[in-house]
Amino acid sequence: EQGIPFRKNVPVGMMVEVPAAAVLAEEFAREVDFFSIGTNDLIQYTLAVDRGDPAVAGLYRAGDPSILRLLRTVVTAARKHNISVSVCGQMSSDPIFVPLLVGMGLRQLSVTPHAIPELKEVIRNLTISK
Repeated sequence: EQGIPFRKNVPVGMMVEVPAAAVLAEEFAREVDFFSIGTNDLIQYTLAVDRGDPAVAGLYRAGDPSILRLLRTVVTAARKHNISVSVCGQMSSDPIFVPLLVGMGLRQLSVTPHAIPELKEVIRNLTISK
């Protein structure tokens, strides 16, 4: 309205950090340009485990089947609607889970800087068929 130039096609995406967002990924994928899966909160809210509470922190498990199913739901919706999806959080910086994430179709990982050299080595030794 004020005649100020701006980029009209700024990509708009969303964080997927709660189970409800993951379950509805198919619907959201029609409306956004990308997803970013925040694994720390997604795991915490899905498993009802406060990772900061020593009494229950041991129950916080990134590899829980419910978490993997939610990740697959988001990746499948993103692929179907041709939008990008990235993952962040402790899971994406863990060399144990990186092959699984790559195998699930995730190609953009947001990781802590100190993890980059080790994760690059892990990824360089992967093949998609593995």
